[in-house]
Amino acid sequence: MAIIKPFKGLRPPQNISQDLACLPYDVMNSEEAAQMAEGKDCSLLHITRAEIDCPAGTDIHSEEVYEKSVSNLKSFQEKGWLVQDTEAKYYIYAQTMDGRTQYGIVGAAACEDYANGIIKKHELTRPDKEEDRMILTRYLDANIEPVFFSYKAVPEIDAIVENIVKNQTADYDFTAEDGFGHHLWAINDAAINAKLEELFETKVPATYVADGHHRTAAAARIGDEKRGQNSNHTGDEEYNFFMAVHFPDNQLNIIDYNRAVKDLNGLTPEELLTKLEEVFVVECMGEAEYRPAKLHEFSMYLEGKWYKLNAKEGTYNDNDPIGVLDVTILSDHVLDKMLGIEDLRRSTRIDFIGGIRGLGELKKRVDGGGMKVAFALYPVSMQQLIDIADTGNIMPPKTTWFEPKLRSGLVIHKLESK
Repeated sequence: MAIIKPFKGLRPPQNISQDLACLPYDVMNSEEAAQMAEGKDCSLLHITRAEIDCPAGTDIHSEEVYEKSVSNLKSFQEKGWLVQDTEAKYYIYAQTMDGRTQYGIVGAAACEDYANGIIKKHELTRPDKEEDRMILTRYLDANIEPVFFSYKAVPEIDAIVENIVKNQTADYDFTAEDGFGHHLWAINDAAINAKLEELFETKVPATYVADGHHRTAAAARIGDEKRGQNSNHTGDEEYNFFMAVHFPDNQLNIIDYNRAVKDLNGLTPEELLTKLEEVFVVECMGEAEYRPAKLHEFSMYLEGKWYKLNAKEGTYNDNDPIGVLDVTILSDHVLDKMLGIEDLRRSTRIDFIGGIRGLGELKKRVDGGGMKVAFALYPVSMQQLIDIADTGNIMPPKTTWFEPKLRSGLVIHKLESK
């Protein structure tokens, strides 16, 4: 069963929470981070992307940048921009998008659960990205940014959350510049915290990494590293845990993650359409945007027109957690066999576009001449994600896109409680 513990969060005062909170480090480059932090001395980007406070051109993986992160974290605490709670507790973090709100529990997940498979993953990680987050965590001695987990919904946990959000004023409640709402409640009742810990231990057999595989892997590696350095290790030290927001699966929606390709691998548009008809029922939809309406249905934008592609029987396997995925159908039958893209992780001929950008972004990429063809996919479901993780399978690259992104800085987990 899952070990998810309360912890003494390091948090901003309410009056600066909106300016301090920021998007995750990996959804922006250095220039964008600098623009986002402009005029916000208390933005957490000064810690998560500290290169913005270093001379232009500084290597973002240099010791200078990591040391600046440490210096800025210390300064934030000295200025009272981050203050540690005196008692261990859980927090409720809610996000509102398009009128719908999802509620997660912020708690400290156990590194041992990652090692023994109770924390389940569905993506491979890149060693270089793991190493970067591991080094920053080592320097800061803290989990600065939360990871995004899910679990199979538990009615008793839902009831506790509902009661708190209805009867307790939120500690933080703001709408970010992207229009998404963010709300956080600290759970101050010791009995409720104890009950939540018990419910996780008895009702939640596994948790699932939704977003943040690299930060999760890095946190687990730091735990192992610190355990090996401590001859008096007991298992209760804070480094044995890392911060995650745990959302019930029935509140989450995955949005589409689409593809655009730079060339047709020597084919003419007509030749590509002919080949596609071997695998799909192809229907031209004209110039109006067309979005896939169901599983195994795709849309394609080619030479100013949208096409509906319905996969034919025999091109997929609904009894195989990987074979049923539309990304598998597209990768195997189109990207690989027709367009010659064998390695999605390394190919420079393909780009991946989050559905949050809309179908208009696909049209823009192709009409602008940078891409020749674009494909929109029907979103993966949470059940598909869980099925893949439960069977120990790995999703193809760039399969899931979650929105809204977790804001960093509302709660921080220090690895050495003081």
